[in-house]
Order: sequence, then structure tokens, then C-alpha cells
Amino acid sequence: MALGKVILAAAGPGDPELITLKTLRYLQQADVVLTDRLVSKTILEEYTNPDAEIVYVGKQCRRGNSTPQATINELLVLFAAEGKLVVRLKGGDVSIFSNILDELETLVANNIEYEIIPGVTAALGAASYAGIPLTARGYSTAVRLLTFYKSDVVSDTYWKDLAQTDDTLVFYMSAETLGGVVSNLVKNNIDPSKELTSTDFENCDIEFTTSIDVLRQANFFIVAVPTPIDEHNLPDLKPLLGASKSVGKALKKGDYVVYESTVYPGCTEDDCIPV
Repeated sequence: MALGKVILAAAGPGDPELITLKTLRYLQQADVVLTDRLVSKTILEEYTNPDAEIVYVGKQCRRGNSTPQATINELLVLFAAEGKLVVRLKGGDVSIFSNILDELETLVANNIEYEIIPGVTAALGAASYAGIPLTARGYSTAVRLLTFYKSDVVSDTYWKDLAQTDDTLVFYMSAETLGGVVSNLVKNNIDPSKELTSTDFENCDIEFTTSIDVLRQANFFIVAVPTPIDEHNLPDLKPLLGASKSVGKALKKGDYVVYESTVYPGCTEDDCIPV
């Protein structure tokens, strides 16, 4: 039996209409789809061959079930050995902060034909939805794609460079370490007028935009709003906002509030990120 083929394809940053026509064509022909966790359900349910076998091989850092990379590699070889057309569907772009190198090495070692189809990475999608140009004359002429998912991936020397550059900095997979990003930039004297935007592209939410200067306080939390509320119904936020503070807009589940506080009773890892 002839070996099958593996398509390493990009699903884009969340909006199902941001996949390429080439990826769509292969999905309609696929025998098997190995899909990441953040791929839109619409892509899998409406764009994919209804007879295709869909295998979920997503990863979720420190939470939920994750499929080891070695298992994904084995599945690629197994299905291709059966002569099948396999689409390895990755969120965002296939080559930005993914394990594509491991998969390519596996395919080459087993003489399996493959094709790579690029896509819209999260940095481009999130910036577009937020209305933020990643480069602009007089502001930034370069973009750096970074990650700070754990404390040892960025050196002290590099933090100094990041704090002083005029390049646009985009941090992937850094929601849980956002406080560390801010504190390291502030510690290295980033211009306090520079703006920080946090986005959750999994849910297409722009969570907040504010200047670094607002975040220079010694004690602050970035807190997820747990339930739909408005400024007239703040029982859960009173401990953190204090009697003299108020919310100027209606808040919904998924919004974030930046506030100064040394104590927030009931604050959990899922709710806030301490600095």
C-alpha cells in the first residue's frame, strides 16, 4: 500500500472565515483530521468532509487534558501508513509557536509526503480585530513575536532590550504570566506612555487596553469579571474597588478590570494575576 500524505494546515486565530481556500479544499478531501484545541468548531463541523475521522490532539498548558507530542507524531505515521490523506490542523499559523519541527522531522524520517499551508497567526488576527496596526510610520517599523509562558524563556538582558525598543511586542501564551511581563518591562524602564492591550482571541474578546503607566503601582491585579454585572450591581467588585471607586461602563462576563489592591478575598488563580 502506498503511503498517504500529511497536510500541515493552519486554521487561523478563531474566526472560521479566516482559513485559506487551500486549507478548505484539503479539509473537504481529508480522510483524517488531527486538530488542535483552539480550532473553530464551525471549521470541523461545516467545512470538513463529513466522513473524515476527527481526532482531537490539543494541548492546554497546565490545565485539562493534553496530548503528548510523541503521540501526535505516532498518529501521523499510523494514518499515513494506511494510505490516508491526513490534515494536521493547527490554530493560527502552522509555524508560529507550534511543534511543527517535531512533526516535520517525524514525517521526513518515515518518508511521508507532506505539504505546509500557512495561515493567519493570532498576532495578526487579534491586532486587526482590536483596530491596532502592528507597524505604523512614526511609531513602530518592526514586530517581535514572543512568549513568556514560563519565567526562564526571556533572559534579563533581553528584557532590557524589549523595554527600550520601539518595536511592537506581541506575547503569545502569556495570559497567566501577564503580570510578569508588565513588571519586567517596568523594571527595565519602559516608557510609561506605551500602551498594553490584552486579548483573548479564543473568544474574540479585547479584554482591556491601557497605558503601562496605569500598571506601575506596586500592587495590582487583573481580574476576570465572573458574571454579567453593571455599575449598579457590584457586590463581587466592592471589596476590590473600594467605596470611592466606581465602574464607568457596564461589564460583562469575560471583561477584565485593572485595579489597585493589596487584598482581594476570594481571588483565585482562575480569577486574577498578581504582580
